[in-house]
Order: sequence, then C-alpha cells, then structure tokens
Amino acid sequence: MAAAGQRVAAIRRFNRFYTRQIGVLRKTYLDSPYSLGEMRVLYEISHGDGPTASDIARNLELDAGYLSRVLRNFEKRGLIARKTSAKDARQSHLSLTARGRKMFAPMESRSDQDVADMLGKLSGADQARLVAAMATIETLLDGEAKPSPTQPLLRPPRAGDFGWIVSRHAECYGQEYGWGEPFEGLCAQIVADYANKNDPKCERCWIAELDGENVGCVMLVKDSDEVARIRLLLVDPKGRGLGLGRRLVDECIRFARAAGYKKITLWTHSVLTAARHVYEKAGFTLTSSEKRHSWGKDVVAEFWDLEL
Repeated sequence: MAAAGQRVAAIRRFNRFYTRQIGVLRKTYLDSPYSLGEMRVLYEISHGDGPTASDIARNLELDAGYLSRVLRNFEKRGLIARKTSAKDARQSHLSLTARGRKMFAPMESRSDQDVADMLGKLSGADQARLVAAMATIETLLDGEAKPSPTQPLLRPPRAGDFGWIVSRHAECYGQEYGWGEPFEGLCAQIVADYANKNDPKCERCWIAELDGENVGCVMLVKDSDEVARIRLLLVDPKGRGLGLGRRLVDECIRFARAAGYKKITLWTHSVLTAARHVYEKAGFTLTSSEKRHSWGKDVVAEFWDLEL
C-alpha cells in the first residue's frame, strides 16, 4: 500500500506541475478572451471534418450542457457556422467562419511558439527524451500503440546500460553471425575498461533510446593524445532503418574534433557490411585487413582511419 500511495502521489504531483505548465488554471488562454477548454473546442472544429457537437463532446469528454453554452457563445460572436446534417436533421456539422479562422489562426501560431520556446530551453537529446516520455505516457494510459518518435534520442549511459551493451552485443552477433563466447568476453573487457577508467574530457559513450528501450550504442576512447578509437558500435534490429548508425558515428566525430584529436581509428570485420557502409560514408578509409579465425568463425578483420 505504501508503494501504491507513493505512485498516486507522484502522479498527482506531475498533474499539478503540468497543469501549471500549460496554463489550465488561467482564466483565459494565450491572452485570448477564452479559456483553455473553449480553445480546445475551437481546435476540434478547426481541425475536424465538420464535427458535430456530439463528436466534440465525445472526443473531449465534455458535459453536453457546458458544450452547448460554449457553442452558442461562439455562434453569437460569429466564430462558427452550423450546417444541418444530411443524414440526421437533429445534428449540425460545425465549421469556423472567416471571422473564426482569423481569430483562431494567431492563437494556433502562438501555441506552437510557446511549445517551441519551452523546447528551446532543452538540448536536442533532452527534447527527444521528453517527446519519447510523452509517447510512453500516452501508450500506457490509452492502451493503444502510438507512433514512435522519428529518431531515437542519444544520451549518456545510466545504471545498467553497460551490462546491456555486453549482453546485446553477444546476443546480436551470436544470432546474426554465429560468433561464440570469447566475443562476449572481449566486449565485457572493453566495457569494464571504459567504466572503470574513462576520462570524460576525451572519452564518451552514447546510448540510443527509442520509446524507453535501448536500441544502439557506441564508445569513443583514447588511443593516444592525437588518436581516438571507436568501439562497440551497435544498432539493435529495433533501431535499424532510422540512420542511427550514422548518427552515432557523427557524434563520435564531432566529439573527437572538439577534444582535439587528429585522427579516429577503428577495428571492424568485412562481414559487418552495414557498419562498413556507415564508416565509408563518414569519410573513413580502409587502411589494412587480415584473415583470422576468431569466435569460432573465419573472419576478415579490417582497420579504418579518419583524418580529422
């Protein structure tokens, strides 16, 4: 019960915060003569295909009496028009008049700008994180799948992410290429070295997250004062087709330049065609290769470099 009570309190606290954030309790909305509820009704009329009062009441879960008073007020001010339904004479389809459109358009633009200003205070990664969190709330409370954000967010690792990097590499490469246990040990060693000894001024790790799930990762580590190394680039099948590999590599390149490195190097394998394509597109050059027998398979190891 204590845990349940804490969850209830947390949700109520968030509700109070968000109603303040969007101005639900203000007498008027966006410096207009209307409340947020009234503006929502205008929004439904503006963006709907001739909705009826019943449609709006159902969509917004409004009391029919309240909605009737709102619509009468709009009609008296010349903002909306009614057209009797051809299918049911008891129903009327609602639309904005020219005057209504003239009044509503700047309100719509102002609302967009207010949201843009709010987002402008956040980094690109935090903006994506916010949108993903909202999508998660919608999905969980509405019970229906919502479209995912078009791009995963890139963020620093959190507790548990390093273990995920190791396990997901082992799973993906085992399933897709048949690489065996020594490969997982190699990944674990790379991750342990980074987790225990990384220098944040010249080394970074990025986790790609989509709808609250990890779908990719990469590390940039120090080889020498002038050379950085890309390690453990992975795009999970759930994150493929979104250009995520290129985004992760681009983040490495940007950070390496800002950190003062002169070159980035990496080690990959000829069978990893998607990764090789990403490196080539980013300007890396294949400098050498050699045949090996590793992780239970015959492989061709490749070494790529990028001069910065």
